[in-house]
Amino acid sequence: MNKNLKEQVVRSSGVNVLKCMRCGKCSGTCPSYDEMEYHPHQFVYMVEKGDIETLMKSKSIYKCLTCFACVDRCPRGVEPARVVEAVRLAAVRMQDNNHLKPDMIPDMLDEDMPQQALVTAMRKYTK
Repeated sequence: MNKNLKEQVVRSSGVNVLKCMRCGKCSGTCPSYDEMEYHPHQFVYMVEKGDIETLMKSKSIYKCLTCFACVDRCPRGVEPARVVEAVRLAAVRMQDNNHLKPDMIPDMLDEDMPQQALVTAMRKYTK
């Protein structure tokens, strides 16, 4: 367990992971549930336990739509989407662990694509 990584994710997310009672309501409302290896309530629990490296290696961090349906559904005010975002950010910040490489972006472009999509894509990798 990397305690510094756990602290970084918790601080970055701004979420008190100890508030989660693991009821699963967040996961039940997640539109990406079937696509994810780890579901929203599992993300929160794994961050609580400090199992960040496992989450960072999972494709689940890129399957989250950040729609915040899980946030709306939580009876305790835990924000699982923010936890997923924080883990994704930690993974992206690690050198050579990028989900998207800069040379992949031109192949994704088409004339109907909004500029915001390009800006978002550029945020998905580090130099």
